[in-house]
Amino acid sequence: MANTLVNRVMDSMMIKVRNTMARGAGTDTGNDAGSTSGKADDTPVEKLIEAVRAGRAHEVPRLLEPLDATARKAALAQLKAVRSEVRAWDWKRWNEATAVRRALYVAGAGCQTGAAAAATWLGGRDLLSWRSEDGVLVLSVLADRDRAWTADVAHRLAARPTVAENSYGLIHGLVERSGCAVPATDGYVLAWTRQITDSRLLERLREDPHTPVLVPHALAMAETPDRLTWSVGPEAPTHWPTALATLVTEGVLDRAQVVDLCVSRLLRGGRARDLRFPLDVLRLVEPNAAERRERVPDWIGMTADAPSPVAGYAQEVLAGLAAEGALATGALVEMTGGVLFRTEKKLVRAQLTLVGKVLAREPGVADELLPAVAEAFGHEDTTIQERALKLVGRHVAAVDASVRGELAEQAGLLSPVHRPTAVELFGEALEVESGTPYEEILPPVPEREAVAPPATTVEALVEELLTKGQSQDPSAFERTLDGLVRLARRDRAGLEAAVREAFPTEHWQHQHYFTHDTHGAEVVLAGLLGLLPGWRVDSGRAKGNDRNACHHEALSGILSARLWEAAGLVGTDALPFLLAAPTVHTGEIAPLMLVERLRVYRDAGVEPAPADFAQALLRVGRMDSSAGRAAEEAEALGTRAGRRLAAWLRTEEPLGVRVRLLARGKDRASQKWWLTDRIVVEIDGRAVVRKEFPAAFRWLGGELQATPRRCYHWVDTRAHWAAALPVDREFVATCVLSSLASGADGDQRGMTEPLTALAEAGGPVGRAVPLALAFGLGCQDPDDRLRAVDALLVLASRGDLDAGRLGTELAWLVAEGSVKPNRLADALRTTAATGAYATVWAVLEPMLPELLGAEKPIRGLGEVLAVAADCVERCGAGGEVAGLDVVASARGASQFVVQAKRLSSALRQGVDQPLTETV
Repeated sequence: MANTLVNRVMDSMMIKVRNTMARGAGTDTGNDAGSTSGKADDTPVEKLIEAVRAGRAHEVPRLLEPLDATARKAALAQLKAVRSEVRAWDWKRWNEATAVRRALYVAGAGCQTGAAAAATWLGGRDLLSWRSEDGVLVLSVLADRDRAWTADVAHRLAARPTVAENSYGLIHGLVERSGCAVPATDGYVLAWTRQITDSRLLERLREDPHTPVLVPHALAMAETPDRLTWSVGPEAPTHWPTALATLVTEGVLDRAQVVDLCVSRLLRGGRARDLRFPLDVLRLVEPNAAERRERVPDWIGMTADAPSPVAGYAQEVLAGLAAEGALATGALVEMTGGVLFRTEKKLVRAQLTLVGKVLAREPGVADELLPAVAEAFGHEDTTIQERALKLVGRHVAAVDASVRGELAEQAGLLSPVHRPTAVELFGEALEVESGTPYEEILPPVPEREAVAPPATTVEALVEELLTKGQSQDPSAFERTLDGLVRLARRDRAGLEAAVREAFPTEHWQHQHYFTHDTHGAEVVLAGLLGLLPGWRVDSGRAKGNDRNACHHEALSGILSARLWEAAGLVGTDALPFLLAAPTVHTGEIAPLMLVERLRVYRDAGVEPAPADFAQALLRVGRMDSSAGRAAEEAEALGTRAGRRLAAWLRTEEPLGVRVRLLARGKDRASQKWWLTDRIVVEIDGRAVVRKEFPAAFRWLGGELQATPRRCYHWVDTRAHWAAALPVDREFVATCVLSSLASGADGDQRGMTEPLTALAEAGGPVGRAVPLALAFGLGCQDPDDRLRAVDALLVLASRGDLDAGRLGTELAWLVAEGSVKPNRLADALRTTAATGAYATVWAVLEPMLPELLGAEKPIRGLGEVLAVAADCVERCGAGGEVAGLDVVASARGASQFVVQAKRLSSALRQGVDQPLTETV
C-alpha cells in the first residue's frame, strides 16, 4: 500500500508515543502538582485515574497496558464519574478541563470493550478532539483489538458527520489497520478532501488507493466539500476539476461513472456553490456524442429548472445536438417552453436564436415550434416580447389556420406597445380589447383575527409549549404564555410534573444559560420549577438600556423584561393572568377588554405587575372607537392602574419619534458612506414613560442618545417587535431602519421580516414607514424584497400608502447608489404583476424626475423605465415627467433610451380616468 503523507505522519507520532511510554513517568505536564507516577502503593487503576485527572493524556497508553478486562471495567466507571464532574466546571477552568478531556478521550476508548460503546465514547461532543496526536494515542490503546472490531468502530465514527470531520486521522488509521472498505460518508469525505488538498493534489490522488471510492461520493454530495469549490484557476495545482479530468484520462477514475454522477448531481439542483464543482468537472471531461444524445431528457430538465450556469451549459449541449440534426422537434419544443418561462434574458435570447436557426433550416416544423415561441409573449421584458413577435412574424405564413388562431390568442399577453404590430400580423384573429376601463387590483384588506382563548388543560398547554414556546408568531406565543400563567396558578403541581417530564431541565440550572437569552418561555418554566436564584430574576426584571443601546436590543428588551417578571411571579396570586395578552393577531388589545381585566384584578386585590401593565398600555387601541368610553370606565374603577389607563387613552400622542439621515460620505472608506451609519433616530421625551414605566421601557420616553448606530449582534425576536407597539408602527419602523438599511446597501438577509406586521399594525404613517419600505424594496435578498412587496400591497389596500413620499425617498436612494435600480425594478415589477399597475406608477411618477435629471446616466435605470412604461400602458395614465422628453429624443438603442421613448409615447397616449379598485 502506498505510503501517503498521512501514514508517514501517523508512523512518526506512534514512535513518539512509544518513546514516551518507554521513558515512563519522567516529567509533569504542569496541569497537576502531584508526582507523575503516583504513590508507590497506588493500584494500576488509581494511577490511571490520577493521570487522567492531571490531564496527562500521553501517559494513558502505558498505564492501560497492565489492566485486564475486569480492571478496565472498574476504571471505566470512575472515568465516567470524572467526565460528569468536568461537565459541571465553569469557564474559568477551561484549560484544565481541556487537558482532562483529552486524557478521558484516550482512557475511555481503551477501557471500552464493545465497538458501539467505544464509538459512542470517541464521538462524545464534550470529548471530541481536533488534535491529531490524540487520535494516535487512541490507536495505540486499541492496538490489540481484532480487525472486525476495529472496522466496526471506524465505520460507526465515520457515520457521524461532525465526528468524521474532526477524527479523520483516527478513522483513517483504523481503516488502514483493519483492512476494511473505506467508509464513504459525507463527514469522512469532507475531512479527506481537506487532508489531501495541497500543491501535490494530483500526485496524492494517484497514490491514494481510496480515490476511486471517495471521489464518486464527493461528486454526489448535496453540499460540495469546501476545498473542491476553491476559486482557483485550472492551472493551479489545487484545482480539483482539472485533477479529476486528468485521472479520468489516465483511467484511474471510470469515465462513464464520473459523467453519470455529474449529470445526476446537476439534475438534483441546489445552491450554485454546490453545483459549480460537478459542472466544472463535466465541462473538462466533456461527454462524447453518444453520452450527450442518451441524456437529452436530463439536459432539457436542467434548462428548465437548474441555476443559470447549469442551464446555460445544458442549453449549449442541446444547441450542439440541434446543429447536428440529432435533437427531435418534440424535444426542442419541450426545451423552448421551459427556457422561455425563465427570467434570465440571456438564456431566453439564446433560445429564440436557436429556434430561429432551426426554423430557417426546417420551415416545416413551424406548426410545432411557433406555439412554444409564443410563450415569450408574456415575458416581463418587452424587448424579449418583441424578438419573439418578430420570429413568429417571419414564419407565421407557414402554419395552418388553427395554429394561427392559437398564436393570435397568445398575442393577447403582449404589452400594449406591441399591440399595433400584432394587429397587423394577425388581423381579425386577434382579440383587441377597446374601451374597457382599467381596473386596479389590490389584495383584500387583512382582517383583524381574534386571538383564541388560552389552553385550559395541562396536556394542551405542554403540547403548545413544545411547539410554540419558541414561536415566531407573536399572537401564538402570547396565547401560550397567558395559558402558562393561568394554569400555573390553578394547578401548579400538575404543571410542574408535566414540564419536568416533557423538557430537559438540567441546562436551566446552568448559571450562563439565561445570561443573554430567555430562550422563549423556557425562563418562565425554569422560574415555575424554582430553578432560578432570586438575584437572577431580580436582575432580569430590573435590566434597562444605557444611552448608547441599539434600538433592536431595546425593542427585544421589552419582551425579555416581561418574561423575567413572569418567571418571578408565575404560579403565585400576584399574577393570575396576563393583562398584556393581545385580543387580535397584530398584538393590539381592545380598550374595553383591558378595562375588564383591570376590574378583575381590583376585585381580587391584585396590583398589576409593572412590565405586564406597561406592555398592556402600549398595546391598547387608543384609536379604537370605544377608547373614549373605555377611558371613562377605567377612571371609574377607582384604582391607580385605572387612572393610568384613562390618562393614556386620552393622550393624543403618548410616544413620539423622528428620523433624520446624514449626508453621504465621499467614498466607501468614509464613516458616513453606509446607510446604517447615517440614520439618526430622535425619540421625543415623555416624562410619564420615563417615570412610571419599568426600566426596560423607559427608552420609549427618550432615554437613548440620538446618534447613528451600527449593530453587530443577531436578534431572533424581531418577529415580536411590531407586536410590542402595535398601534405605533411609525415608532417601530424608525427603530428597524438600520437593520433594513443593512439589507439594502449590505449583504444581510431576513431584514424585512417586521415589514408585514408593520403594514398591518395601527397608528399614523410619517416618514419612517415609507423609508422602511424603500429600504426593503432595494434589499439584496429576493425574499426580503418579496416581503417588502407584500407590505406595500397591504398598505395600499388599507389606504395607508403614501406613494408620493415613497417615490421621493426612492429617488435619492437610487441617485446616491444605496438602492440598486435592478433590484428596485424587480420588486416593483412583481408588485405591478399582481394587478397594481396604477399603484406602482403612483410611486414611480414622483421618483423619475430626479433620476432622469442626473448629470450622469444612472446604470440600470432602463429597467425601472421599462416597469414604468408597462404600468402606464396598462393603467392608461397620462401627464408629463420632467426630463423624460430629453432622454426620449436622444439617439441610441440602449435600454435606457428605448424605454424612455416607450414611456414618453405611452404618457402621450394615456388619458386620465377614474380607477376601479377590486379589493
